Amino acid sequence: MIDVLVVGAGPYGLSVAAHAQALGLRTRIIGTPMHFWDNRMPVGMFLKSEPFASSLGSPHPGRSFLDRHSEWDTMGRPIPLDMFTSYGRWFAEHLDPGPEETLVTNVAQDEGGYRVTLETEEVVRARTVVVAIGVGAFAHTPDVISHLSPRALTHASEHRDLGVFADQDVIVVGAGQSAIETAVLLADAGARPRLVARTPRLAWNAPPRRSSSRLDTLLRGPHSGLGRGWRTWVWSEAPQVTRLLPQGARLELVRTTLGPAGSWWLRDRMDERVTVNLHQHLSGATEADGKVMVSTLGPNGPQIHSADHVIAATGYRPQLDRVTVLSPDLRQRLRRVAGSPRLDANFQASVPGLYFTGLSAAASFGPVMRFVHGADFCARRVARHIALHAGTRDTTVPKPVTV
Repeated sequence: MIDVLVVGAGPYGLSVAAHAQALGLRTRIIGTPMHFWDNRMPVGMFLKSEPFASSLGSPHPGRSFLDRHSEWDTMGRPIPLDMFTSYGRWFAEHLDPGPEETLVTNVAQDEGGYRVTLETEEVVRARTVVVAIGVGAFAHTPDVISHLSPRALTHASEHRDLGVFADQDVIVVGAGQSAIETAVLLADAGARPRLVARTPRLAWNAPPRRSSSRLDTLLRGPHSGLGRGWRTWVWSEAPQVTRLLPQGARLELVRTTLGPAGSWWLRDRMDERVTVNLHQHLSGATEADGKVMVSTLGPNGPQIHSADHVIAATGYRPQLDRVTVLSPDLRQRLRRVAGSPRLDANFQASVPGLYFTGLSAAASFGPVMRFVHGADFCARRVARHIALHAGTRDTTVPKPVTV
């Protein structure tokens, strides 16, 4: 029986494996490194997070994003998608053993731990399991348009090459970074995008700038992985404090922190090539003769928007019932917070030995778990708790290099 099996090889899964291996835990990580980022994020995309806040978690010096790309140590310089995924794969190469490029098909509890079935039909017995499946399973599409066929409707996370929509009319639903960037990339690819959103105006993040003085830092607050400000610093750098907030306040933080907005560097690219219809609430959708018609209701009454395709850039909503790698019996026994697993201070669910990371942990630890920046805190705490429970001697994980 191994000590820990990690389900998923994205930023959180790789980070947990790095910390677990450093503590001497017998670890297997199942998944293709950075698969979601490589295959379901669009060509030409840039990360929204700052370079200093885009590192995976490692107990070893020299493995941060800026260690790999020191030339990017400039505030306000967006990271190209391919550069980040390449960094993640490089990080994975330092794991021993590294990720196994197959899939987990089922996780069930048995005596003394868990029975994990792989796509290869191998059955692995593990004392603990860490669910690090990322966001792909939680793609959200508004109910009012969800009945449309896959020909007419997809989620933004389903597209690597937006060039397939060249010379087509495409409706993009949403007003956040994903929606705005998708619309811009569609225009770059020769499509005719139309952005439809319920917000009355688009929001834009301001360009970041370094503090000009100690007084400036004192008044405006320090920079952190989620932005600038004293409260933001707490949500970003001390998620153990966020976890102590009343549940309602914590969930509101997750919902509103870094809400729908476009990055400052996208603003100039959002030009006349993109038709924008704001203050429009979706009211229905139909398909006919190869076209899709989306009905909206706004201040000037109902409207109908015709297109060849609709892309829902409407984010992700964690729901435990979508984590289908867990057996139905195991899922049913887990306590929940707003559809997510209820986690203790060590990211452990109500069934002992089962841990959740990333977006699945946001309802318990706050908004930083929606971002790569939360990976080191999460991985460090999960690995240390598993090691303590295993009775290993060395449970002190060295601090990562400060960047």
